[in-house]
Amino acid sequence: MRTIYYLSKRRLILILVALVLLISLVKGIYFGRYLPAGSDYKKIESYPTLIYLPEYTSGPPIEASAAVLVEAVSGMILYAKNEHSRRAPASTTKILTAVVTLEVGDLREVVTVSRQAAATGGSSLWLKTGDRMLLSELLKGTLLRSGNDGCVAIAQHIAGTEKAFVELMNRKAKEIGALNTNFRNTHGLRAPSHYTTAFDLAQITRYAMHNPEFAKIVSTKEEMIEWHEGKRTAVVRNTNKLLWSFAGADGVKTGTTNEAGHCLVASATRDGRKFIAVVLNSPNRWSEASRLLEYGFNHFSLHLLAKADQPVTQIRIPTGYPAQVQVYPRENLMAVLPVGKEGFAQRTVSLDPQIIVPPVRPGTVVGKVSFCYKGEEVDAVDLLILDWIEKDTWWHRLWRRAR
Repeated sequence: MRTIYYLSKRRLILILVALVLLISLVKGIYFGRYLPAGSDYKKIESYPTLIYLPEYTSGPPIEASAAVLVEAVSGMILYAKNEHSRRAPASTTKILTAVVTLEVGDLREVVTVSRQAAATGGSSLWLKTGDRMLLSELLKGTLLRSGNDGCVAIAQHIAGTEKAFVELMNRKAKEIGALNTNFRNTHGLRAPSHYTTAFDLAQITRYAMHNPEFAKIVSTKEEMIEWHEGKRTAVVRNTNKLLWSFAGADGVKTGTTNEAGHCLVASATRDGRKFIAVVLNSPNRWSEASRLLEYGFNHFSLHLLAKADQPVTQIRIPTGYPAQVQVYPRENLMAVLPVGKEGFAQRTVSLDPQIIVPPVRPGTVVGKVSFCYKGEEVDAVDLLILDWIEKDTWWHRLWRRAR
């Protein structure tokens, strides 16, 4: 009996070891972690695809519970600390509130403030029950002064209830790629299961800054907002102090609650380069966000390797008409490089003309253009044919001779 027990125990240990290895393998497949040999860029094939630059954890000293620095165009991650850790976002929630408002609402419409909206606690626009304001004015007050009452009024006007509006917000978050975000209200006051991450906030902000109206509002230092028909006015001042103190600062949103601590999503642009820094629960959000942004400007350069509206090369299709066409990137291919190491970067083009059998529709993928660092591929964009390619016929050949 002892021998049987010994064998069973050993077998059990082997099974447990096998299970641990299997779980590690499945986890690796699920998260799709891939580290190019020798390149030091870390690519994670998920949605959205994440590319971490070399030594992304060794930036400036940051005491915030979570933080991230991204290059705004490519989304490449220059610095990260607990970037996927769920945290209370406080009023940085309002970035997504504004995104949905701009995409679903009509800024020319007049909003009537409900009793529920006027009674919302926390930072306020001093709204009273029955007040009427243009949606555009409410949005400015909400983003600049961080008015919680304005958020509820906007939500009720657009979706009927705040709950219905929040459903639109959560749906939009998933579309953007903020997959670790779940909001329960429009303003960020404490609520069960109301959370996001530093990375998700950076993703949402990258998206939001593409909207000219959003970018204009969050870069404004001070604005006068007006109630409908001029019944009342108020001056609102942006809560983001970096607009006055950091060169190139152009947004975006503060947030503070007891649960979340001091939070800040900040962006800045210099010489055509734009970086977004997120610090959550920071002992000094202004200095920490500034250090991250300055770190981006001082230590990294941005390079456009391929532009979507410019052909990269041309491809020959012997059986096609025309027999030679230009190929274009599906989108811009950007590379963020550590300063002084630009010489390690290369652009490579890979084509597979054998897959082209006329007739060919516009939009057919024929290869890729890649950003390589130290000989290893870091990122790539599909190359497309944008023309119709017909099968070459005797009629086409006759026409070419006639010309």
